[in-house]
Amino acid sequence: MDPESKRSRIVRGEAAGIGDNSSEAGYLDGQLLIAMPVMGDPRFERSVIYVCAHSPEGAMGIVVNRPAGSIDFPELLVQLDIIKKSDQIKLPENAESMKVLKGGPVETGRGFVLHSSDFFIQDATLRIGEGICLTATVDILKAIARGAGPKHAILALGYAGWAPGQLETEIQDNGWLHCDADPDLIFGGDVEEKYQRALRKIGIDPGMLSNEAGHA
Repeated sequence: MDPESKRSRIVRGEAAGIGDNSSEAGYLDGQLLIAMPVMGDPRFERSVIYVCAHSPEGAMGIVVNRPAGSIDFPELLVQLDIIKKSDQIKLPENAESMKVLKGGPVETGRGFVLHSSDFFIQDATLRIGEGICLTATVDILKAIARGAGPKHAILALGYAGWAPGQLETEIQDNGWLHCDADPDLIFGGDVEEKYQRALRKIGIDPGMLSNEAGHA
């Protein structure tokens, strides 16, 4: 039996063996993907995605600039029985302002918390890139609710997944640009502005992008 892929273990919330691929040439662990106008998939139009895992078995990432509609983090804590409704007004500031995002079209009922590396749960928290971790267990939500969580965090519902070779093909077809991760782009509060800011980060004027793929 082949070893279980890094992507699968991240989705299952298992930390063992994770985080050792990022230095391998050609893999984009810990990088940001920025959708090009020619993306062609409305689910990822104008998306900025943090890549949590990328290997020969495929890739997995979290969309960091797609708000989850009217879903409110304090109310979500009540729904998950982490706090009582009467305790919502007692939440620490980090919990009050926590962003809830649409992390991608796969497993949309499941929560993934991208956060700063000042918080770690043994066998549950996955170190992905420089200063960025991912935890997919309810324990981190409990910690945030009592003021003991990470300094910076976003909660994403669902994730984006790619089959083996799929992400590489999409990049070759001018579907994605990529760049080094920027904590401010991941955790910043101006969610609606992240796409424009990500393009400017790599020196691209959003107004100059063509809607047609150009191959050399």
